[in-house]
Amino acid sequence: MARIPYPDTRSPDTAMLVERIVAERGKMLNLYSMLLHSPPVCAGWLALLTAIRQQSSLPARIRELVIMRIAIVNGADYEFQQHQPIARSVGINDAEIDALRVPTLTVFGERDQAVLRYCDAMTREVHVADEVFKQVNAHFCEREIVELTATIAAYNLVSRFLEALQVDHD
Repeated sequence: MARIPYPDTRSPDTAMLVERIVAERGKMLNLYSMLLHSPPVCAGWLALLTAIRQQSSLPARIRELVIMRIAIVNGADYEFQQHQPIARSVGINDAEIDALRVPTLTVFGERDQAVLRYCDAMTREVHVADEVFKQVNAHFCEREIVELTATIAAYNLVSRFLEALQVDHD
């Protein structure tokens, strides 16, 4: 149960924002309902996550690998459950999803391993060792590196928000 109540999504003050969320996400998720307590934060959040998920040049498989790994590392079950079907739809199979839960990454190819090491470093230690960065940098152009880094940072934000407020599963 969420730590604070969800606001009324039918409020005239947030009607346009609710319409935008439903248009962009398909429905009003509990995450966005909770964010409606602060319409400016909610609007900014929506813009950032829409840019990351829908306007980035980063391959969808890479994006979903890091989102799933972050959810596991941070114990963010809501995030994991929301993204599991998306991960499958972009070609991540059940064996790979299961492998994200264990320290060994041998089921993944070299590029995916580099990405997951980078994700782990950013999520667990914040600071990324030069060797870890060098490995991931070998596989991506500068734009993709920026988008990968922003994706990892943003989804750490998501998981921390969800878990701190104990947002309920949809």
